Amino acid sequence: MIELIKNKQLIQNQLFINNEWLDAESGNTFRVKNPFDQSELTEVSDGGPADTQAAIEAASNALGLWKILTAGERSAILRKWFNLIIKNQEDLATLLTLEQGKPLMESRGEIAYGASFIEWFAEEAKRIYGDTIPGHQENKRIIVLKQPVGVVAALTPWNFPNAMITRKVAPALAVGCSVVIKPAEDTPLSALALAQLAKEAGFPPGVINVVPTSNPGEVGEVLTSSPKVKKLSFTGSTAVGKLLMKQCAGTVKKLSLELGGNAPFIVFNDSDIEKAVQGAIASKYRNAGQTCVCANRIFVQEAIYDQFLAQFTSAVKGLKTGSGLEKVEIGPLINQKALDKVNRLLQDAEQKGGKVLEGGKLAIKDTTLFKPTVLADATAEMDISQEEVFGPVAPVYKFNTVQEVIEMANDTSAGLAAYFYGNNNRVIWQVAEELEYGMVGINTGMISTAVAPFGGIKESGFGREGSKYGIEDYLVTKYLCLEV
Repeated sequence: MIELIKNKQLIQNQLFINNEWLDAESGNTFRVKNPFDQSELTEVSDGGPADTQAAIEAASNALGLWKILTAGERSAILRKWFNLIIKNQEDLATLLTLEQGKPLMESRGEIAYGASFIEWFAEEAKRIYGDTIPGHQENKRIIVLKQPVGVVAALTPWNFPNAMITRKVAPALAVGCSVVIKPAEDTPLSALALAQLAKEAGFPPGVINVVPTSNPGEVGEVLTSSPKVKKLSFTGSTAVGKLLMKQCAGTVKKLSLELGGNAPFIVFNDSDIEKAVQGAIASKYRNAGQTCVCANRIFVQEAIYDQFLAQFTSAVKGLKTGSGLEKVEIGPLINQKALDKVNRLLQDAEQKGGKVLEGGKLAIKDTTLFKPTVLADATAEMDISQEEVFGPVAPVYKFNTVQEVIEMANDTSAGLAAYFYGNNNRVIWQVAEELEYGMVGINTGMISTAVAPFGGIKESGFGREGSKYGIEDYLVTKYLCLEV
């Protein structure tokens, strides 16, 4: 299947350190498989602690030269990287689908989305402004500078193996930081392809380094304990995020954490039901429900509950499942562990009174391809109400009042994304302000964009990615007091 990639330079299977392709010091490799049929795509060098330390040294050595380039010079290289990604969009999308499983149409969208962060931050590099402050004494002048934090470690997930890299790395590079990337073990090929294009774009040796590994704990420990790494950005589970926080405490690193979600999707009586159904489909089933911002709990007001449920179920029945290389809307789950979790949560929900109206089983035997599922009569007592399902299962809840659904929606430790549909302006403002989430979609199920700040609150983490706010996480503020 890997033969589908036309630009063979994009197929890399070694570590990328100091602009060189290297085998792991141990000589070990690990297999990368297509999640749809478990066929082996290739073997990739299995980075370990020594390789990670080498990548950190390369990034540290490159930092001095990279950060003193002008913003315009860094911007020009970023822009070349963006152009190369767009030029190779189809190959990058195919590679992404092969290792991650999502439908090719979604993969094309991810490549464009990921590239948009490079384009955005290539421009933001020129707008890192400081301040002058009126002095507190007659002979004092106060100046505030913004400077790059230093070497950045970027730990990225498997569900968006392209865009989660560019969203972290682009602002870091724009301000003058160098980076060490540890991609998810399920999807290292997209990261390595980006590294190849970065090399072609002209990034100096050591500015970008990629260490794929099947031992993320070992590599992560080196990154978190190294005093040369000044900042760590992580997207993944809340449990791992908490562990990384503890590990970073020893060197007091700057942190950005984008952790788990449990997004409510609320539909009020005065909603446009057809649009709400379309929004719920887009939010819930994108990437087979394997997104941190997808609708995890769908709340529908009592007067329209049956009508919404009927239209929603009908729409879900029309979703096609299969290999991401085919014309489908739902691809496979990433691995058996993900499938086991979906089955466990669905079984618990059925035991507690939930009714499966559609799906609820494998689409094809002996695969991880799970049918898009609608679960009616969901309640707060079900495990799926508190756990992020990360699969194509949509539990639907009934509610009566505005205040009731706000309390139901906020009854979670997560606080990443939320959605609601309605047309009453007073209710819109009330709900938008009272929902305890970092991002809220109103009459839309799609909210991700490079121009807006992406991130959560509560146990969904902190820090923002994208927009003018996203660059601040890679800067430190320095105050100068000058006596004249």
